[in-house]
Amino acid sequence: METPKSKDDWRFKIANREALIGVALAVINFVWWFGFAYGMGSGDVEEYSYVFGLPAWFFYSCVLGLAVMIVLVALTVKFFFRDIPFEDGEEER
Repeated sequence: METPKSKDDWRFKIANREALIGVALAVINFVWWFGFAYGMGSGDVEEYSYVFGLPAWFFYSCVLGLAVMIVLVALTVKFFFRDIPFEDGEEER
């Protein structure tokens, strides 16, 4: 059962902030993928342009999108996420 003290625990504020950042990154990934896949890929197949032998919509949505998201996640973890203890009794740093 949750105690009133646990709602005031500083670790929950950090966890909630980091969860919201994670959701934002997932939304960014979906918008990137959807925008390129359906924005560039909805035309006639004969009119497609190609990047490295792949249709441009696929390259930008899946290949480049993956690289961009890996960089974004790495930067987010490095600059916005904090290492927090799981044990009770450790004070905020």
